[in-house]
Amino acid sequence: MNDLERLLSPEGRALLDEVRGTDPADELAVATRLRRTHPADLVSAALGQARLRQRAVAKFGAEDAGRMFFTPNGVEQSTRAGVAAYRARRFAALGVTSVADLCCGIGGDAIALARAGIRVLAVDRDPLTAATARANAEALGLADLIEVREADVTEVDTAAYDAVFVDPARRGGRGRIFDPEAYSPPLSWAVEAARQRPHAALKVAPGIPHEAVPGDAEAEWVSDGGDVKEAVLWFGTDRPGTVRATLLPGPHTLPGRGLPDPPVRPVGRYLYEPDGAVIRAHLVAEVADQVGGGLLDATIAYVTADALHPTPYATAYEITDRLPFNVKKLKALLREREVGVLTVKKRGSAVEPEELRRKVLPKQHGPHAATVFLTRVAGAPTMLLGNPA
Repeated sequence: MNDLERLLSPEGRALLDEVRGTDPADELAVATRLRRTHPADLVSAALGQARLRQRAVAKFGAEDAGRMFFTPNGVEQSTRAGVAAYRARRFAALGVTSVADLCCGIGGDAIALARAGIRVLAVDRDPLTAATARANAEALGLADLIEVREADVTEVDTAAYDAVFVDPARRGGRGRIFDPEAYSPPLSWAVEAARQRPHAALKVAPGIPHEAVPGDAEAEWVSDGGDVKEAVLWFGTDRPGTVRATLLPGPHTLPGRGLPDPPVRPVGRYLYEPDGAVIRAHLVAEVADQVGGGLLDATIAYVTADALHPTPYATAYEITDRLPFNVKKLKALLREREVGVLTVKKRGSAVEPEELRRKVLPKQHGPHAATVFLTRVAGAPTMLLGNPA
C-alpha cells in the first residue's frame, strides 16, 4: 500500500484533518504525539501531505488545496488554478463539450475543464500521478465529469472527444528541457494529435522560439499577476497563424497586428515596462502604438513616451532623472532625494541589482522610495530614475 492509499483510508483521512495547518516548527512534537496511536508511516505520510497542501495554496487556493492530494512534482508542475480556468473558458467558448487531457498530472487542468461543464478524459502514464488525479476529482465532487485513465498518451484514441489538451513533460533528470522535440511526448507528436480533432491546445514553455510555432496554430503567451506562466498553441480557432498575449487575472488580451518595430527615440517623461507575456509574444510594438511611444534602444523592450496612457499591458513610470551609468553619482542623487527604498530594474545591463542596492543606499535610510532602471539609451549604458506613474 502506497502513501496515497493509506491517506485515502478512513484512518488516513481522519489523520489528515488532525494535522491540517500544522506549523513546520511543531512537526516533530506533533509526529511524536501521533505515533503513540497511529502507525509511524501513516503519520509521516499525513504530515508530508499537509506540507504539500500548504505549498499548493498559492496555486489552488486554500479551500481546494485543503481537500486535494498532491505529490511533490504535482505541486511544482501543475497549472495555477486561475490559468487553468481561463483556458477552460476558452475551450467552452469554442463550443467544446469534451476534452482528452493528455499528460494530466494531478488533474489541475481537468478540474478547471470539468468546472466549466466539460467532460474530461484525463490520462497519465504514471500510476501514482493518475491515482492522485482520480482522488482529486472525487475530493472536489467532479468524478462524474472526469474519467482518469493510467495509460501511455500516445496510445489513447481521442476520436470521441471534441478537443485535446496536451501538457508534455518539460523537465528531465537534469532540469528543464528547452528543445520542444525533447518534451515527453515530443512537440511534433502533440501537434499531430492536435490536428486530429476540431480543437486543441498544447501547453509549451514560454521560451519556445516563434519559428517553432506551426503555421496553423494561434500562439498565446499567458502571464498571471505579472509572472509569465506558459505559452499555448491553439488549433481550431478563427485566428490561425497569429499571436496574442493574455494577462490574468483580467483577462486582458492583446492581439498581434503585425506592426513594424517601433522607432528609437529620446527619453520621454514616461517609461513603460511591458508585461513579460507581451515581450515573449513579440508585441512590444503594439504597446508602443497604444501609448504613442518608441524604444529607448533598438534591442531593449522598454518603451518611452511623453504622455501617460494607462494600459494593462505595461507598467508606467514617471522618469525624473537620466544619467550615464555612474555608481557615485547615483549614490549622491539618492542621498539628496532621501531615498531609503530602491527598486532596481535592468535590461541590457550586467549589473546585479542587489549589489548596486548595497553600494548606493545610505546607511540612514530616507523616507522616500524610487525605482532605477539600468539599461541602454541608443546604445549607451544609462540609469533612469523615477516612480510608478
